[in-house]
Amino acid sequence: MDTAPAMLDGAFWISSGIIFCLLVLSGLFSGSETALTAASRGKLRAQADKGSKGAERALKITEDNERLIGSVLLGNNLVNILATSLATALFTRLLGESGVALATLVMTLLVLIFAEVLPKTYAITNAETAAALVARPISFIVTIFSPMVAAVRFLVRGILRLFGVTIDPDSNILAVREEIDGALQLGRSEGLVEKEDRDRILGALDLRERMVEEVMLHRSGIEMIDAANDPSEILEQILESNHTRLPVYRDDPENIIGVIHAKDLLRAMYKRIGDSERETTPLKDFKIADVAMKPYFVPETSTLDEQMRQFLRRRTHFALVVDEYGSLQGLITLEDILEEIVGEITDEFDPDADHGVTKAEDGQYFVDGAMTLRDLNRTTEWDLPDDEANTVAGLVIHEAQMIPTPGQVFLFHGFRFEVVAREGNRITQLKIRPL
Repeated sequence: MDTAPAMLDGAFWISSGIIFCLLVLSGLFSGSETALTAASRGKLRAQADKGSKGAERALKITEDNERLIGSVLLGNNLVNILATSLATALFTRLLGESGVALATLVMTLLVLIFAEVLPKTYAITNAETAAALVARPISFIVTIFSPMVAAVRFLVRGILRLFGVTIDPDSNILAVREEIDGALQLGRSEGLVEKEDRDRILGALDLRERMVEEVMLHRSGIEMIDAANDPSEILEQILESNHTRLPVYRDDPENIIGVIHAKDLLRAMYKRIGDSERETTPLKDFKIADVAMKPYFVPETSTLDEQMRQFLRRRTHFALVVDEYGSLQGLITLEDILEEIVGEITDEFDPDADHGVTKAEDGQYFVDGAMTLRDLNRTTEWDLPDDEANTVAGLVIHEAQMIPTPGQVFLFHGFRFEVVAREGNRITQLKIRPL
């Protein structure tokens, strides 16, 4: 008659209290793992800059993710196993051998609900707040478990090395560029991020990876001024041009002697006319070379990021691009680089500028052969590779291994390419549609 009350003695309540505390610790470990791994380091850095000590500690302990996760998992497993063992002993004492099955069922439900789902749900929805709250106790746990975690880490790496897997302790699980790209793609698919916003952010991030030669205006399209021309012809050319800066050459277009700015030319000519009012031909001996600025040459292998910095430092917007032998390859402006971020820039002189791609009523696209693959991909949201060629025409020539003639059709990368027009050896227009 006194068996049941005897079983519910002080030892029972002590064991129950210990199990409860262990479940709380298990929830703390589970929630901390989720919060610290899911928290945005950018948001934590912003909070730390505002004076949050918890965010600062969270940033510090997440620098070594392997050590953090190892310590949290070690603590979580210890408290779960200990809680389950105590529960099994307690239920066995109350119910005999059948208590083992009941203890397993009860502890599974308790651990699942209160030590896993509940804390992780809160942590994932309030990642930065939770990370700042748990940073202090978890940093203490990490310090205590450091020797054991180091031993486990050494053992794990040794086992992985046997299977040919090498772990770089200094490498990040995800590169920042890939992480941002993934977040933007997810936001775009869910309608939270506009295509233009995504393109601008990724365009800015890509400046370090892209070379000047990929976006420069090819030398075949450069408008130049011959220094030997009559001053009136030069003035007429400047007034008819859509550009404010033009390269000046002497004898050979490869021999660039300067760059003339329309405002500098007009100012010099106006001064010359004003000083020679009694002369019938005040511009007779005018030399454009005296007004032209010194040309600024850059290698075609410079990155866009570095070139933009050079433009800002030198306070210039115009550079001529040369190859390793010093031969002129093209020109690049600050506007060309900015267009890689914000898209095509037009002004009052080219409001109807051709952007290189036009969609026909039948769903096909008429594309300028000189259009870069990157611009085409951004405009149409395609994914044509740009590893072997920069332009659409270059991609067709690379894949065809020949210079095709108008009317020829090629199928590759999941698209149909039809050559529409060609001038000399240049493909000037293509018709493209997805297969």
